[in-house]
Amino acid sequence: MQDDENQGPDSIVHSQERTEEFLRLLTEHDRMFSIYVTGLVQPLQDAQDILQEGKIVMWRHFGKFKSGTNFLAWGRKILLRQIFAYRRKMKHRRHAQLNEDILVMLDAEMDSAIREKRWVEREQALRECLRKLPPKQRELIEQRYRDEASIEKISRQTDKTESAVYQLLYRIRKALQDCVQLSLNESESRPTS
Repeated sequence: MQDDENQGPDSIVHSQERTEEFLRLLTEHDRMFSIYVTGLVQPLQDAQDILQEGKIVMWRHFGKFKSGTNFLAWGRKILLRQIFAYRRKMKHRRHAQLNEDILVMLDAEMDSAIREKRWVEREQALRECLRKLPPKQRELIEQRYRDEASIEKISRQTDKTESAVYQLLYRIRKALQDCVQLSLNESESRPTS
């Protein structure tokens, strides 16, 4: 069997591993795709039709998607093209439609809102992870980053070598990074009501 990349741009032949990756990513971002399309297209039935067709196009072109990159942004580009195609096909409808330039602007605004929401979630997770640190570690982090104490000053105050302070700060930052990522992953997998 040939690799997906050798199948051509419109190939729908995918390995089981790539199929599972597609389904995992689609499931992970399905709600955002739905919010995106229904926010730009009315009536709701048309938005749902566009969303379904967009998912089919995503599947057909998944061989072009580079694993590890931003699936949400990649999928939104496909959906935006589907919205434009729908608008061209439905020009005869009488209900008011948004200008394509406005749709592009709304797309950019939505992208910004998604990033902003992600930063707010990350900040909340970091605060919670900081609270979970043992008191001495939290105090060390606060000295270094809130009070902007130098490594040399922290070294003197803690009777540790500068190298030991660097190592300790590294381990604490790594623990915080892991804690924040775990928290964000858990919040993404929680069903919303």
